Amino acid sequence: MPPSRPIITLTSDFGYKDHYVAAMKAVMLGIVPDVRFIDISHDIEPQDIMAGAWVVRNSAFLYPPRTVHLAVIDPGVGTGRKPIIAKIKDQIFVGPDNGLFSLAAGEGEYEVFELTNTGYWQQSRSNTFHGRDIFAPAAAHAASGVELNKFGPPITRLTTYRWAKPISDAEGVQGWIVHIDNYGNLITNIPADMLQELEDDFKIYVGNTILKRMVKTFAEVPDGEPAALIGSSDMLEIVINKGHAGEMLSVIKGAPVSIVYQK
Repeated sequence: MPPSRPIITLTSDFGYKDHYVAAMKAVMLGIVPDVRFIDISHDIEPQDIMAGAWVVRNSAFLYPPRTVHLAVIDPGVGTGRKPIIAKIKDQIFVGPDNGLFSLAAGEGEYEVFELTNTGYWQQSRSNTFHGRDIFAPAAAHAASGVELNKFGPPITRLTTYRWAKPISDAEGVQGWIVHIDNYGNLITNIPADMLQELEDDFKIYVGNTILKRMVKTFAEVPDGEPAALIGSSDMLEIVINKGHAGEMLSVIKGAPVSIVYQK
């Protein structure tokens, strides 16, 4: 059963300048009037599916069971990509099957259904706004307690869109910047457990910068100085105390990060 007051989170690249987010909420309120909306983010860069996947993965599983997560970063809207609803662990996800739920799917077992039952869509539909006309009503119906198998046939696998995994050997670790947050922190794909045996004698290379130690907090280095630490997502991050690491180090998403062991 859903919570006494259903929760629907929203993640999109719509921004707040236009009416898109408000229109989706209006549709959902018409179906489940007592819903609680949580806006995770609407500032995802346009069409950046993996940024959306990162944000969803790092927030969704903190919510109560059967929370519905509506995510719309959908550059393929109106094409053959499938609209889906999925249950991953104890959470429900609604959106396009374009890799947006790749990272969330890595957190546990999942089941997926294609949204083909038009009884759970808006009666009139646009080819360019499935967020309002397909995903929002499906999310609202799911939040009201409709079982997932009512929405359409099962799908065996989600479309996956994965980051490359870091490479570790006797010489060190090779990873990449996979996300840059609002503060400019450079989040890598190198997990903390890969660094558990990291000794003091190493160098971290990112852009034209070399770091020789790990810290636990930003304030362990002077203002404007770069540092390496394990962030809240349990990944290695390259940061600048009170500064934007992406801009100050001239590093963009996808840039390599190398940890070299000194001998």
